[in-house]
Parts: sequence; C-alpha cells; structure tokens
Amino acid sequence: MMTTLKNIAIFLFLSICLSSSWANNAHDDFLECLSHKIMNSNSKSKSQVIYTPKNSSYSTIYNSFSDNLRITSHFKPSIIFTPNEESQIQVAIYCSKKHGLQIRIRGGGHDYEGLSYISETPFVIIDLRNLRSISINTQKKTAWIQAGATLGEVYYRIAEKSKKLAFVAGVCPTVGVGGHFSGGGYGMMSRKFGIAADNIIDAKLIDVNGQIQDRESMGEDLFWAIRGGGGTSFGLIISWKVKLLDIPEKVTVFNVTRTLEQNATQLVYKWQHIADKVDDNLLLRLFLKSSESPFRRGKRTVHAFFTTMFVGGVDELLHEMQKRFPELGLVKEDCIEMSWIESTLFFAGFPRGTSLDVLLHRNNSATNPEYYFKGKSDYVQRPISINGLEGIWKLLNQLESENSGAELQFSPYGGKLSDISEFETPFPHRDGNIFMIHYSVFWWVMEDSNRNIAWIRNLYEYMAKYVSKSPRASYFNYRDLDLGVNNKGNTSYAQARIWGERYFKNNFDRLVKVKTKIDPTNFFRNEQSIPPLLS
Repeated sequence: MMTTLKNIAIFLFLSICLSSSWANNAHDDFLECLSHKIMNSNSKSKSQVIYTPKNSSYSTIYNSFSDNLRITSHFKPSIIFTPNEESQIQVAIYCSKKHGLQIRIRGGGHDYEGLSYISETPFVIIDLRNLRSISINTQKKTAWIQAGATLGEVYYRIAEKSKKLAFVAGVCPTVGVGGHFSGGGYGMMSRKFGIAADNIIDAKLIDVNGQIQDRESMGEDLFWAIRGGGGTSFGLIISWKVKLLDIPEKVTVFNVTRTLEQNATQLVYKWQHIADKVDDNLLLRLFLKSSESPFRRGKRTVHAFFTTMFVGGVDELLHEMQKRFPELGLVKEDCIEMSWIESTLFFAGFPRGTSLDVLLHRNNSATNPEYYFKGKSDYVQRPISINGLEGIWKLLNQLESENSGAELQFSPYGGKLSDISEFETPFPHRDGNIFMIHYSVFWWVMEDSNRNIAWIRNLYEYMAKYVSKSPRASYFNYRDLDLGVNNKGNTSYAQARIWGERYFKNNFDRLVKVKTKIDPTNFFRNEQSIPPLLS
C-alpha cells in the first residue's frame, strides 16, 4: 500500500514538473515567434506591445483588467500583448497556433467571470486597449468602432459630431464595445431601437487562419453568430460598423424613489403589468435595494427606484405616465429635459453638470470601485405575485451587513425588442418577456465571500417558480459560471448545451454549426465558448 502511494506521489510530481516545463517552453517559443515577426515588420518596438512578468508595467496592466476581487486564477498570463495594428494580431494568432499556447481576448471593459483575463491553463492575453478608434459618418449615419473602445468613448465621439444622432447600448461608460455588442447590448433606448446587436451592419474579424474577414467575405452565418452569440467563440473581432439612430435634441429622464412604507409593493406589482406595454419611446427601469428606512430609525426597508428614459419631451412623458401608471404620482418637477449625451451621464450616476470628458475615462473609480461581486440573471414572462414580491423583500432585508450590498434590476422588454424574431440574431430574448432581472451582490471583505455567494444563490433558487422555464433563460452579457462550464480542453456538445440553451435557447444549435464550420479545432475557446461538434 505504501509503495503504491509513493508511486502515485512520484507520478504526480513528475506530471507537474513536465507540465510546468512544457508551459515554459511554449511561452519561450511563443515569445520568440512574436518578437521576431513584430521586429521584422514596420511595427513599433516590441517593448511597447509585449509585456511579461519581468516588465515593470506588467502588474499595472494586469491589475487594470478587473475591479471584481472575487476573480482569481492559478495562472496569470505569461504574456500580455497590446497590439497597435491588426497585422500584429494576425502574428499573435499564428504564433499561438504554432506553439500551442492558448489565447484570451480582452476588449477592455467589464467581465463578470473574468473569462477574458484568467485561465486554468497556461495562456496569453491579447489586450485590445490600443485599438479603439471611432470613425463617424454623419451623412450616412454610420460609425466604424474598433473593439477596444468603451461605450463612454463611443457616446462622446457621436455627440462630438452630432446632437441628433445616438447609439443604443449599456449605461456603464467603462463597458468595452467588443464583448458588449457581440453578446447583445441592452440599453436605456432598447424599447425604441432594440439592442446594440440589432443595429450592427458590418464587422471585421480575424479568423482562426489569421485572415481578416468582413461581412461579405465571412458570410451571413458567421455575421449572424457574432451579433449576440459572443464573438470570442468564433474569432477575434477587430471592429464593428453600426447604424446611428435619429433622436430629438432633448430627451426626458427621471429617478423617483418609493419605499415599502410608500406603497412600493403595489407599485412594483402594477409596474409589471405595464412596463412592456407603454409607448415605445418610454423605458421604465426599476432598481430594488434594501437600506435603512427613512420613516423608522434603525429598521430596514426596500427602496424601489423608478429610473426612466423617454425619447421625447416632458409633456408627452407626463401624458403617457398619467394614462399608464398614475399610481406612481409623477409630477413635472420630478422630470429633467436634457440632451441624449447628458442622459448617458445621468444613468451612469454622475452629478448634473459633470463634464462630458468623464466618458473618456476608461477606469473611473465612481463607476468601477474595487469590491467582490457576483451577478446572475433571469427573464420574467408572467407578473410576480404580491406574495412572491414580499418573499424577495424578505431576502433583501436579510442581507444585513455594513460590508455587503445587493441590488435587483428589472429591465423592461416590449416595443422594438418584441418586434424582432428570436431567430434574427442569436440573442433570443424577445417576444413573451415582460422584463429581465439582474441580480447582484457585492462585498468588501474576503471572509464574507461564501456567505454572500450563498445568499445570491438562495435568492436565485427562490425565484425559480416566478421566471422563465424550459429553459430557465439568462442573458449572455451577465455571464454566470453557475450555469455550467466546458472542460479545460475540448468539451462535448452535450456538456456545453447545459449552459448554452440558457443563454441562446433554440439558437444554440445553429451557433454550434457555425463554430464547427469556421473553427473545427476549437482554437478560440474558454469556459463558456461555443464548441464544435467534433470536439
């Protein structure tokens, strides 16, 4: 028995040593390949684009990838590559394939589970932070946007050129364009214009063979797949061409708060019956949090924040609210007329009068504080009962800790979202959904991690009877590894289908077919990437 255990220990030790030796050799070979080819081109010096742990700037760049302290890995990337040109990316893909070192693609924004910058196997990060040019054509109402840009940069550059053009996407200005667009892109004008992916008209992508493809050369199947199916399963997206949208010079916003003592339960219940049916110009978003009651000192209560965008003037908005939701008691003094670009600051939580230049800050401490975070999502197709809502309030009030916080976000559907077929893009969450729920919990002390993750999983389990079923759907941009993961190497269709149908419903099979055709060896992969059938 002792001999057997000794042999096993020796085997494991040798396996670890051999694995480490292979990883070091692969790293050195990749680095030599990359350095040689970049230095032989007309590109900038390799010291400006290649970072290893020996570089003084390596830790600064790596630490900039995430403010979610929950995300950790056994491996840090052996190389962080920040290309300045498309040709350099082609070189990196060539060298990665030649020397068998996995790549992760980092667009520069948010990443709930860190799949763009962590791995359980040796890997290299291709960080697109330097590829963020934005070219606006106001006459044709289009824009080419490189994948390393952020939403804030996109909004700023559009407003710089026109007061009557906009684009529909998320509210956080530090979100990266590459992942956000390829996963869907819900925003405050989505009931009017759909999601970001609905307004993409062309793209440039580097495929597994290092070839640059546009919509015409990649074909409609691949172009379909990257508009909601997640780009990093199929290649490396360099840039997007989008359709800009006509808006009035003024839009109207408000943020009205009601507590349980102010009839919030009945208001949320009524909201569910009208949120997807109001005028398409109106998006009534709802945020739910638990904090101290303003009416009962020392007691907690739930606060409901009705946070709204209306693509039009205040008088039209008041008329629609009086007709559809008079119970809220909205008055003109609650509303603010402003330009669309000012509304992007309003919804990002910046005070009135903040300079638009803040949209150009890629890492803003006001919207990106460092904390531990876990998020999940659901879709609701029938209103949650009063009893169901009261159960949510109870769970929110249970999270009593000065080191923790939680929020539920109810984002309404209907309008343009429901007019588009669920098969038009891989993003399937269309007709039949009243709203989407985003659950989040955050904390500042590592020792609270298990308790807070258990809390959000308990809330998610409680919500099962109130949300979509067969499958219980989730939003791909709110990535959640609790739904299932692939194997470290290649994974089976059956294993990936467990999580894949949650995000993509019946579109998952078509995504697998596209993947099988364009990347049969599964070169572009992560813990939740679309697998080829042959893997």
